[in-house]
Amino acid sequence: MKTTFLKIACLSLFVLAFINCSSDKEAENEIIVDPPVQDDALTTQNVTNYVVDANATKETIALFYNLKILAKTKFAIGQQDAFNSFYQDVAGDSDIKKNTGFDPAVLGSDFMFITDKNNNNQADNWFYQQEIKITNDVKIAYAKGMINTFSWHLREPNNEDSFYAADMSSEQKTTAFKSILPGGANHEWYKKKLDKVASVVLNLKGTNGELIPIIFRPFHEFDGSWFWWGANFCTADEYKTAYQFTVDYLKNTKGVHNILYAFSPDNSYTTETNYLSRYPGDKYVDILAMDNYGDFDNQGSAGAAKANLKLKTISDIAKTKVKIAALSETGFRVTRSNSPITDWFSYYLYSTLTSNSVEISYVMFWNNNTDGYYVPNGSVSNAADFKTFAEKPKSALLNSLSKMYELPK
Repeated sequence: MKTTFLKIACLSLFVLAFINCSSDKEAENEIIVDPPVQDDALTTQNVTNYVVDANATKETIALFYNLKILAKTKFAIGQQDAFNSFYQDVAGDSDIKKNTGFDPAVLGSDFMFITDKNNNNQADNWFYQQEIKITNDVKIAYAKGMINTFSWHLREPNNEDSFYAADMSSEQKTTAFKSILPGGANHEWYKKKLDKVASVVLNLKGTNGELIPIIFRPFHEFDGSWFWWGANFCTADEYKTAYQFTVDYLKNTKGVHNILYAFSPDNSYTTETNYLSRYPGDKYVDILAMDNYGDFDNQGSAGAAKANLKLKTISDIAKTKVKIAALSETGFRVTRSNSPITDWFSYYLYSTLTSNSVEISYVMFWNNNTDGYYVPNGSVSNAADFKTFAEKPKSALLNSLSKMYELPK
C-alpha cells in the first residue's frame, strides 16, 4: 500500500510538473532530476562479467560497455528501416537525415523476411533480395558507427503465414508456442529458423573481417496477446524456456558471439515484479527494454508521466543488475487523418526520457512509409519539433555518438 501511495504521489507531482512547465516554454528545457545514484561496478576490465556471452567479440563487449556509459549523459536516437522506408516513398537519405542533416544513431532491422519460408536464397527471389538489402544496410550502418538492432516477427509454425494471433485458429493459438519448445512437434522447425539467423549474423562483417555486433530482441511485446508468443498463449515458464533456448542455441550450439540480447515487453507493467514476471534471468539478458506507443497516443502529460515511471522502473533494475536500459520502440504515427501532437518530441518524449533520473541508452521509432510517418522529414508541419528534440543536450544522433565499438583506453 505504501509503495502504491508513493507511486501515485510521484505520478501526480510529475503531471503537475508537466502542466506548470507547459505554460512556460523556457521551463520546458529545464529537466529537474533526483540526486545522482552511486556509480555501478562496471569497468573496462570487468565488463565481460556482465555480458551474457563470455566469449563475445571485442566489438560486442565494447558496444555493451559504451551503451551503458552513454545512458549516463545521452540517449541514442534511431529508427526502424531508416535507410529504406520513407514518408511518401521519397527516397534518398533517411527521413531523420533529411530533417536534421545527420544520420540516426541506431538502425532497426527485422529477421522476418530473412527467415520467411519463401526465401530460397536465390538471386531472383524477392525475400532473398530483402535479406541482401537488410544485411547491406547493417554493414553500411556499422561502417558509419551506428548501432544495429534486430526484432523478429517470426511467422507461426503451422502455416507460416502470419505472426498475428488473430490470423490463427483457436487450436493453433493454444499449441503453437508450446510446439517450438524442446520436445515439441515444431522444435526442429524452430531450430532451422535459428540456423538461418545464425548464418546471417555470422556473415555480418566489417571491412577488416570483424563480426558486426547486433542487438537481438526475440519474442518482443510478449505481455500482450497480439503475437502468437503472447501472454495468453504460453506460461511464464514456457516463455522463459523458449528465450533461454534461443540464447543457448545461438551462443553455444551455433557459436554466434556478436549478439547482445534484449528483453522487451510492451508497456502493460506497472511494477518491477510485473516487469520481471517472464524475465529469463541475468545470464540471458543484456538489455532491459520496453516498447511503448500507448502512453504517448494523445495521452498528454499524464501519459508521458506514466511512461517515465515505467522507464524509471527498468532504468533502476538495469542499474542494480548492471544491464542496459532502452526504449526499444515508440512513436506517434501521423497520417492524413491523424494530425501531429504539438511538442510531442521536444517536450513530452524528451521529458519522459530524461526526468526522474532515468538512464536510457537508446530510443527507436518505428518505420515511415507511403501513408504515414513516425519521424518527420524536413517537409512536414512538425519537422521543427523533431529537430528541436534531436538537438537537445541529452539527444544523440550519429554526429554526437562516441565510438561504440572500441573500449575507452
